[in-house]
Amino acid sequence: MGVRKDLKQARRRTDLADRAKVETVRDDQGVVREARTPALAASATRGSTADIPFTNAAEAPGAVVLRRKEADQWRPVTAAAFAREVTAAAKGLIASGLEPGGRVALMSRTRYEWAVLDFAIWAAGGQTVPVYPTSSAEQIEWIVRDSGATLLIAETGENAATARRAVAGHPTPPAVSVLDDGAVLELAERGHGVGDEEVTARRAALTPDSVATVCYTSGTTGRPKGCVLTHGNLHAEAANTVALMHPVFKEVTGQTASTLLFLPLAHILGRSIQIACMLARIELGHFPSVRPDELRPELRAFRPTFVVGVPYLFERIHDTGRATAERMGRGASFDRADRIAVRFAEAYLNKFQGRGRGPSLGLYAGWALYELLVYRRVRKEVGGRLRYAISGGSPLDKRLNLFFYAAGILIYEGYGLTETTAAATIVPPLGPRAGTVGTPVPGTAIRIADDGEVLIKGGIVFNAYWNNKEATDAVLADDWLATGDLGSLDDDGYLTITGRKKDIIVTSGGKNVSPAVLEDRLRGRPLVGQCLVVGDNRPYVAAVITLDPEAVAHWLTVRKRPKDTPLSELCHDPQLLEDLQKAVDYTNEAVSRAESIRRFVVVEGAFTEENGLLTPSLKLKRGAVVGAYAKEIEGLYDSGGR
Repeated sequence: MGVRKDLKQARRRTDLADRAKVETVRDDQGVVREARTPALAASATRGSTADIPFTNAAEAPGAVVLRRKEADQWRPVTAAAFAREVTAAAKGLIASGLEPGGRVALMSRTRYEWAVLDFAIWAAGGQTVPVYPTSSAEQIEWIVRDSGATLLIAETGENAATARRAVAGHPTPPAVSVLDDGAVLELAERGHGVGDEEVTARRAALTPDSVATVCYTSGTTGRPKGCVLTHGNLHAEAANTVALMHPVFKEVTGQTASTLLFLPLAHILGRSIQIACMLARIELGHFPSVRPDELRPELRAFRPTFVVGVPYLFERIHDTGRATAERMGRGASFDRADRIAVRFAEAYLNKFQGRGRGPSLGLYAGWALYELLVYRRVRKEVGGRLRYAISGGSPLDKRLNLFFYAAGILIYEGYGLTETTAAATIVPPLGPRAGTVGTPVPGTAIRIADDGEVLIKGGIVFNAYWNNKEATDAVLADDWLATGDLGSLDDDGYLTITGRKKDIIVTSGGKNVSPAVLEDRLRGRPLVGQCLVVGDNRPYVAAVITLDPEAVAHWLTVRKRPKDTPLSELCHDPQLLEDLQKAVDYTNEAVSRAESIRRFVVVEGAFTEENGLLTPSLKLKRGAVVGAYAKEIEGLYDSGGR
């Protein structure tokens, strides 16, 4: 098993194992209240992230730094070629009127041109303002007006039309261009009269304190706020995560690291991964969708060695494995493989951490059998070369993490916010600990406040919301960022997130319940698409559940029932409700009786970004969901609820 061998080899490499020692601080009761990890990369004292493509071109011009999808082929792009494209686009931006410190709104899905334009905006001395392509006209209007963007580059004609409508009432609407209509080539042509020396001069004027980007929060509640991130913030995040992770990926596995980036580049996690890959010259490809059915074929074609995703992706890969096994009449075998994987991984990792004897001979035999029957098929689904993954956005179910470890894919969880330039903690490569989000990223400190709130300090932490001093003062004090999340630190400085302060449910009986624990666990079960846990000022906790269409189609096929069975009928189907009750029972195993889900209702439709119930990063807009399903929620607390 590759990842077990990697861990053994890495543990013997003391130069790798001892690089990032976590320091902890305890209170008077001996409880760990603070953890900090010394920086592995020196703080930037000059220059900016704009320099990365040009440094790569100077030091390794022939190195393949990206792969670009053309037709059905992934074409290599060298460092020298990428730097030329960045320069040409930067000249075009200057010719288009972009002044040093000016802002450009970039409204697109994840694609190669995003990388070119992001670095080009910086090389021209500008600042990038990411806009989700699914944003409404109202959101676009606010972001463009608040940021003062003078140019807007949209992906499609439809995006551009929405943007033009949104900004039509502005005193000076930004010029709008379209990627699908050749915006990057147009910029290159427009910039013919601008000399290389102008780009060089503008790039040289940037410092680590220069603003690099204004990233607007996804707005689960209220109007989005613009997080001002500097080039120094971006460097602290990218340089330290590369220094922590890349030596293990590269030196221990012997693989040439490569990844397919499919997270939205309008989200800071996707941007930070892109910058880190460029900094380390890790081969990077772009794909515009996080939908598992669209992504899986591309993973098989690109064959990355690691990916960065959200729990939803790993949940659906696992569910696809189960569905495939059931179609082959081996559903029970998959369930046994799942149980053995969890037991095997837990025992092996306990031994690795010096906390147990490891798997028994029987467990080894069971793992070996299902490696042939199940686990290798899971690896094949994601290209066959994948050894590592990073999961963020929300907690990953511990059992699911252990399953993937036994299947030969080690998933490192991380935690962070836009305000922390993405990851503030990550499970270290030589210290896997399922169920936690890891230790502080090097150069970062985590503190737990008296009320359980997670506080963060370090070079990755932003220093202001754009044009919003009141909001800035509300979350920053003495350089510590108040995250709004609740958590705890264990004896080794590993952080566990238990919920959001503002999301805590208080039942009428006075019990405090974190819905995230229940929702994350329930969402990973078969048939469940999305879910919302409710119960504030109610006598007990309940849940609203939507169905996953792929899982339902498979469920109907296995039971030889009509594939066109109406969803309205399935929502009340006794057999399906019985299967969902098993998922709820599994979920309730993680909490006390008082915190458990007593009733649930299955609703038609879905929680999606398109209908305004999810953010672009797939987080629940709790208030919107409660409003949309108010009648069904009321029914959970009378005789009509299940």
